[in-house]
Amino acid sequence: MMICQCSPEDIRENLKRIRYQVGEAAVKAGRRSEEVRIMAVTKTVPPELVNVAISEGLDLLGENRVQEFESKRDKYDLSRAEVHFIGHLQTNKVKYLTDSVSMIESVSSVRLAEEIDRIMGKNRKKMDILLEVNIGQEESKSGFTPDGLMEALETLSNLHNISVKGLMCIPPIGESERYFYNISKLFVDIKAKKLDNIDMSLLSMGMSADYGQAILYGSNIVRIGTALFGKRDYQK
Repeated sequence: MMICQCSPEDIRENLKRIRYQVGEAAVKAGRRSEEVRIMAVTKTVPPELVNVAISEGLDLLGENRVQEFESKRDKYDLSRAEVHFIGHLQTNKVKYLTDSVSMIESVSSVRLAEEIDRIMGKNRKKMDILLEVNIGQEESKSGFTPDGLMEALETLSNLHNISVKGLMCIPPIGESERYFYNISKLFVDIKAKKLDNIDMSLLSMGMSADYGQAILYGSNIVRIGTALFGKRDYQK
């Protein structure tokens, strides 16, 4: 169900503010604002409002649900934007994304990575992925544990139809800084190992409440929903 109370003008003003704050955080971190991509998290947002953000130059969308994305994608202006899948993904839903997203950020297990690899190989294509790390080791969240990640990377480096581009995480509420530091360190450590087929170039972390802080710890994709589109009713 699409429920979003923002007007087009609200979205334009929100995007201006977000860009300014991203720029400030990047400078504070000794980086250029162009190094950080702003992703519009489009869950429950009508396509016409998503297209307002695209018309203002926002070129990356984040989709949480396969079924919702299927119902909306033909209405998006995708001539000027690309889509990443960022939600929990079941192996039986992978086939619906192979032709419609440029990256799957929420790869939370070796089994899921192997299924993406299998389907992409069948289609003679390759999929960029990020590995979702359960950095707080919360029972309610999926993802690789920090300790199990290196073993998983050795397996994934042998898959030829996926390309691991980096890491993604959602830290425990209220403890962002501690966990942003931890995953940033993990990211740097993996990058230094120079594993085959493992390109640690993207660190996707930070959402509406903490994206400025995430940028200070190296995030180069921030996933913004509420700060851009306002509070939404997530009715199914």
